[in-house]
Amino acid sequence: MGFGDLKSDDGVAVLNGFLEDKSYIEGYVPSQADTAVFNALSGAPAEKYIHARRWYNHINSYSSDERLWYDLNIKMIEYPLSCHSFPGVQKPLDEYGSSSTSVGGAAPAKDSGDDEDDFDLFGSEDEEESAEAERLKEERLAAYAEKKAGKKTVIAKSNIVLDVKPWDDETDMKEVEKLVRSVQTDGLVWGASKLAPVGYGIMKLQITCVVEDDKVGTDFLEEEITKFEDLIQSVDIAAFNKI
Repeated sequence: MGFGDLKSDDGVAVLNGFLEDKSYIEGYVPSQADTAVFNALSGAPAEKYIHARRWYNHINSYSSDERLWYDLNIKMIEYPLSCHSFPGVQKPLDEYGSSSTSVGGAAPAKDSGDDEDDFDLFGSEDEEESAEAERLKEERLAAYAEKKAGKKTVIAKSNIVLDVKPWDDETDMKEVEKLVRSVQTDGLVWGASKLAPVGYGIMKLQITCVVEDDKVGTDFLEEEITKFEDLIQSVDIAAFNKI
């Protein structure tokens, strides 16, 4: 009888096979038998020992001081179960379990009178916990989506004043402005304009525009306007302000 050394991989494998069709070490409720085996382990069984790990987590939940879990980076705290004193009297560890359980995890053949063991108390509990966790996840996803949908997107914009200079004092400045305003693209809106003296009778066009920073840059404006090289000599940035 017994599981062997429960601090070894072989011992945990035997325990895993024993718990394949059982909810507890003895009977149908937690008892001192569970306490004895639990304390003999060095820690939670590896994930490959699914039955032993399931049992370990369930027994461990009775004495947890606090259970923490994270969902969508939101910290949730569940109220702890109170410390629980299991019924029964502890026996020597080697009196629990069966040595006939193979290391590979196969449980011994069940007697025809063991039909009640087919009822796994953990099954419904795990399903309920999984359904509750899924429900909470869906609620938080819905709340996040609603919050994101209601949040206004801020579009970065800038106000730019351009100095557009002609070649000489005989240049038709109305035609210059017409050409400048003909430059159109998504994220560009032309504003007010005026003529300002440069010297020797030459006037320059000062024109404002509002641009969306992600769509229109000053290089684009300069390249497009200077394409009209027959009338326009140069383009300078007179002012640049974020809105």
